[in-house]
Amino acid sequence: MANPAQPAPGLPASLYQPLSEGDVKQIADAAFRILARSGMAVYSATARRAFEAAGAKLSEDGRTVRLPRSLVEDAVASTPSSVTLFSRDGRCDAVLEANRVHYGTGGTAIYVLDPDTGQRRPSTLADVVLNARIVDVLENVHVFTVNVFPNEIENQDEIDANRFFHALDNTTKHVMGGIYSLKGCRQSVEVAERVAGGAEALRQRPFVSFIALIISPFKIDNRYGEMTCYLAERGLPVVVPTEPICGTTSPITLAGNVLTHVAETLAGITLVQCVRKGAPGICGSVGSITNLRTMDHVAGAIERAMINAAVAQMAQHFQVPLYSTGGTTDAKEVDVQAAYESAMSSLLVAMSGANYIHDIAGLMEFDLTVSYENLGNYYYILGMCQRVLRGIEVNEETLAADLMIEKGPGGHFMAEEHTVRHMRSEFFVPQLANRAKRGSTPPDEDALGRARKVVRKIRASAPQSRLPAALREEILQAFPSIRQV
Repeated sequence: MANPAQPAPGLPASLYQPLSEGDVKQIADAAFRILARSGMAVYSATARRAFEAAGAKLSEDGRTVRLPRSLVEDAVASTPSSVTLFSRDGRCDAVLEANRVHYGTGGTAIYVLDPDTGQRRPSTLADVVLNARIVDVLENVHVFTVNVFPNEIENQDEIDANRFFHALDNTTKHVMGGIYSLKGCRQSVEVAERVAGGAEALRQRPFVSFIALIISPFKIDNRYGEMTCYLAERGLPVVVPTEPICGTTSPITLAGNVLTHVAETLAGITLVQCVRKGAPGICGSVGSITNLRTMDHVAGAIERAMINAAVAQMAQHFQVPLYSTGGTTDAKEVDVQAAYESAMSSLLVAMSGANYIHDIAGLMEFDLTVSYENLGNYYYILGMCQRVLRGIEVNEETLAADLMIEKGPGGHFMAEEHTVRHMRSEFFVPQLANRAKRGSTPPDEDALGRARKVVRKIRASAPQSRLPAALREEILQAFPSIRQV
């Protein structure tokens, strides 16, 4: 699916900045003030000890932790400004730094739109496999954040290792994932260490990373606090995202929501640094707005993209890597709503320079459902985003002023060598789009039909393990809870 016009991952962008320089400073100062005065409710004993040892102040009840500005600023300074999410084959490394942009899946949806029936059904481990296989061949999707939940696995301690193993078995791209238990987290790390050839090898070139949530408003719960500390101690990339929702778990204003994002994720970064100075912590923004009629979370709102773009500016101000959100839709089917919500959000957040935009491929219906056809569509939506970020190259060759003078008034350029040199690289051609004249293509050959063909082609090919056979068998023997698909 290669396109000569498509550049490598990590294009820089600062084309959309919803905040002024004064706004950025005001939000930063307010975040420091909130963390110092009201702090975080911390339910993890390990996290509280780490905070206290670094100089945080514990309340009388021993649960609320107040973080002095100096402590948070020191944590920001010691957080690596560049974190690489390595691919196993080195072909799709995602370097999260400054305003470099990468895209990936995400969401841990609990449903999929079945590729055979088109009907919504609970997701399974087989869907983890199929999503990984599809992402493995989509050039514009740089990271596989495990995007579906295996509903058939009832034991919470078995979920993580199953998700990470089958992801690693079906793609060589970087694998990121949410985690559900400390035991499962430890097992997933051990699986990855076996694949890497040891704990130090994995730490040096981490091809897995983990998501440990901050609970809005201003809580670090026991489970995610313990897992954050464990991952930080091992020196593995850990995302500390927050998901405040306007009007429920944050003030209703966009500014208040951005401030909540910034304060909460800085607290997560501070925890990582309190455990291990220099550990690769990654800020995260996932929040959105509220449907005021139902008080439900809204995924496809343009304000969600604006919020995430603003948080991207804040991350660039602090010079810390960012895990962001974009491309989501509230549509229930792959329809016009899915197209305009997904495309607008993807482009807006990409133009802000957010480092890793997750959820950006295939996620629908309030982040609950993955559509395979929409995942196929996203290859081309993201291709268009990449073309925008690439911009217009201006030099003597591309201006072609001497050629215009040579051809003179009334000349054309169809047969020129200059046209041949640039014709395959200058434009992005979305293969799902219908650019033919009316009546020249079959009536069922629309974009959705072509996306289905992409999915069918991948499904029809024989699955190929991305792990050496002996290593694969060794892992399955060592972890009998990992199910074969």
